[in-house]
Amino acid sequence: MEPDVTATGRTAWGSHTAGEIREIASRDGSVLVVPVGSMEQHGEHLPVSTDSVLVAEIAALGAERVADDVPILVLPPLWSGYSPHHLSFGGTVSLEFDHMHRVLEDVATTALENGFDALLLLNGHGGNVSLLNGAVSTIGTAQPDVEVLGLTYFRLAAEFVGEIRDSELGGMGHGGEFETSLMLYLREELVGDGDRPATEMDEPYETGISDMFEGGPLAVYRGFEEYSASGAIGRPDLASAEKGERLYDRLGDELESVLRDVHDRNRS
Repeated sequence: MEPDVTATGRTAWGSHTAGEIREIASRDGSVLVVPVGSMEQHGEHLPVSTDSVLVAEIAALGAERVADDVPILVLPPLWSGYSPHHLSFGGTVSLEFDHMHRVLEDVATTALENGFDALLLLNGHGGNVSLLNGAVSTIGTAQPDVEVLGLTYFRLAAEFVGEIRDSELGGMGHGGEFETSLMLYLREELVGDGDRPATEMDEPYETGISDMFEGGPLAVYRGFEEYSASGAIGRPDLASAEKGERLYDRLGDELESVLRDVHDRNRS
């Protein structure tokens, strides 16, 4: 599945006619998934589309897992996110915070006119988290008859990633072991050959974030050049396609469970 409007498959919004979309949305407990990614640098070995590719793939996997039982559609991903902290490296396209918030509201408002019972904003970029949480609140307020939810897909891996990773704390960051493994499995042709220069996460505040799956309560803004000369954080040298396949399958299990729960809770 490509992260664009040409995506095909029974759960892809763009594969259906307007009438088919309305019919799916009208079924009891229908769910609409909106993947939200980014277009930003991911070091010297991963493409700038990494977040958008991965969130689109995980969304499609979860939706396909439940499609026999759940009326569900997945929109093409919003491919540009909130990424001002990556701009100094080049290759990054970022939306303004308020603008992106409005885009999410507009996409949700118009898509929900088709009659869906639930909306899941599925996020694939750490810099989008606070914005996405805010959008859940404002869209939910404007759509009182719809269950509005937000989820950052990679956080679904927190319970099992320790069974798969080889890196120590700090090895799974931006462009690190986690994302590189998934890309090696899903889009090996887009992963650069040779060295994968990166810096392990070193946040000076003990209550700040120390890994994709370990973070304290303190939010800190820093440009990415303060963390890494290459733009990548973690241990991409420990990544493998085999790990990526295991991560992909387990993420599919977790998202399938979430989607089934959303469907069940929104049936009349």
